[in-house]
Amino acid sequence: MSPTHLLGHRFLFVVGKGGVGKTTVGAAIALAAARQGKRVLLAMCNAKERVSSLLGVPPIGSHNVNVLPNLDVVNMIPRDALEEYGLMVLRSRTLFKAVFESNIVSALLRGTPGIEAWSMLGKAYFHTKDTLPDGRHRYDLVIVDAPATGHGLEMLRVPRIITDVAPPGLLRREAEDAVALFRDPARSGVVIVTLAEEMPVQESIELHGILRSELVLPVKLLVVNQVLPRLFQPAERSLVEALPDALTDAAALRPLAIAARARSAREEIQEASLKRLSEKLPGLSRVTLPLLFAPELGRTQVESLSEAFKS
Repeated sequence: MSPTHLLGHRFLFVVGKGGVGKTTVGAAIALAAARQGKRVLLAMCNAKERVSSLLGVPPIGSHNVNVLPNLDVVNMIPRDALEEYGLMVLRSRTLFKAVFESNIVSALLRGTPGIEAWSMLGKAYFHTKDTLPDGRHRYDLVIVDAPATGHGLEMLRVPRIITDVAPPGLLRREAEDAVALFRDPARSGVVIVTLAEEMPVQESIELHGILRSELVLPVKLLVVNQVLPRLFQPAERSLVEALPDALTDAAALRPLAIAARARSAREEIQEASLKRLSEKLPGLSRVTLPLLFAPELGRTQVESLSEAFKS
């Protein structure tokens, strides 16, 4: 699958271990799609908001806001998301208050496993079918920047839990429809983000297995983030490793030799990690993003990363 074809979906989950750059990758994919004229919603899940700094826009709140041409962003907060989702589904504030604020329904919601996660996921899902007055979809693509792996998996399990435990009715129907969408490879997909390091790679391999076998979700792309360019060939590593010990402490080049040894070791780990990903996840499309040497990532850097998803 090419990155361009990825942008033809209606719904994408961006998942991965904390600290691998999921939010940056989600923002880059969103920019790439918006640049192609798609109406995009990038949805964070009750996150420490940093998309505004990545895109160079004002802080993002709990309601959808347009920040750039074709691009809306939201940081979904469970309480606000549940109210907005309920209003979108029922299409009446009076009916919403009668249903969602009744003691019976409130007790049912509190007793439903994962209802906070569903309030966010349900809102994001609803936007895939929300329409404008002229009948067009409000958004061509909804991207969910999922929580880190453990919490992210809990969120992805919620629709199926609701279909198992909720009584017949609106909540269950919505969850069943969401499961059908999320499992449809023509409309939805999961993007796994990782680093070329041992622990993130192992977690990504395990995550891939759970997504495919337990949740039956289509994994469409693996993004390996922050990859260093190679400075040293494998044949040079033994020389680089030995060089610091061959210099005296007072040698002017010794700090540089120590830095070179550390860089060579990191490159070796990186190459082994990339090889392991190829062996364990054969056939899974991959995009490699470079490590950007900038004090902080901003709009310019995210724009450069977005190019990887345009071709």
